[in-house]
Amino acid sequence: MQNSSLQRFLDQKPLFYKEIDYDRFPRIFSKIKYHFTCKNIIHLVGTNGKGTTGRFLATALYRSGKSVGHYTSPHIMRFNERIWINGNDVTDEVLEDAHKQLLGYLSVEDASSLSYFEYTTLLAMVVFHKCDYIVCEAGLGGEYDATAVFETVLTIATVIDFDHETFLGSDIRSIATTKLNVTKNALLLAKQKHQEVYEVASKIKIQKKIQLYRVEELSSQEDKKLSQELSLPSYMQENLLTSIAALNFFNIPYSKESFDKSRLFGRLTPLEKNILLDVGHNPLAATSIKKALGNEKRVLIYNTFADKEYKKILAILKSNILHVEILQIEDQRIEKKEKLQKILKELEIEYKEFKSISKDFEYLVFGSFRVVEEFLKIYE
Repeated sequence: MQNSSLQRFLDQKPLFYKEIDYDRFPRIFSKIKYHFTCKNIIHLVGTNGKGTTGRFLATALYRSGKSVGHYTSPHIMRFNERIWINGNDVTDEVLEDAHKQLLGYLSVEDASSLSYFEYTTLLAMVVFHKCDYIVCEAGLGGEYDATAVFETVLTIATVIDFDHETFLGSDIRSIATTKLNVTKNALLLAKQKHQEVYEVASKIKIQKKIQLYRVEELSSQEDKKLSQELSLPSYMQENLLTSIAALNFFNIPYSKESFDKSRLFGRLTPLEKNILLDVGHNPLAATSIKKALGNEKRVLIYNTFADKEYKKILAILKSNILHVEILQIEDQRIEKKEKLQKILKELEIEYKEFKSISKDFEYLVFGSFRVVEEFLKIYE
């Protein structure tokens, strides 16, 4: 997609707008809504696990003989990763055709006013217009996200925890409310760590007269056994079980082969025998990785955005860290090196600058999509 008209168009856009106008995108979408006749849209909201749950589900639907699109974000190396259709990332040619088609729907003024994420969301739906099922992952939050404008048959809520509090609220009840309020017909709740999420869901069920299910209601002991047979980390087993519950909701048959090798790249992905990559960026992700690593110790190749709870993240992983190697990243969102070093000293974690990979150590590359992206550029 490099140097394409779509790339040049998107490069001019902000990822999100800091000043939120909740009516702007729905208002623009209402003008072109008749062009979008997508059916069976499955909406994913939650703090962590949306990407892997969505890919497990999309792959199983595709292997059952359906035409399937999966919209996820952000990407690691190539924009095309965001739009997956029938087993593969979308091609540059299909993207360009969809871009031209979408510009034909929008006025010049509306096209220029959309954010990067808003335009990309519409673009994905143009690509997916013939799909039997669409698995659509929310970008940030739920009810006010760009993905909320579409009619959905099922909303799946993966685990909900603290993250993006500036936008979503500072307590679990507020965060859960804005995420779950997006539900239009039926809500499937993954296993949650906060009781408040279940309480909010029950309230929304009554208010909006929706169907409400927990994963436990739509999965069996055989399903749990299947999720354990694929040699996945425990948190990915939960994500797989959630996708199985969704398949049961739709009465779609599945087997072990429906999910084989369907996890997303960058989720505890082995790059080499001694290198694991994970795009996680919050305490919940750190807790999942700690559980997956057990007593194993690794060199942590790390950096972080300034607005992340990195002291808490590093404290969670401390017992698994041999030392930290700070990856240099040129990005205004990245925390100042001196502040990160200060926290590492407070936590009594040894650190140094990342130079190169040694065959004598086991590594974990972690901190965000941006960290993994930068590491891969250097590594390749």
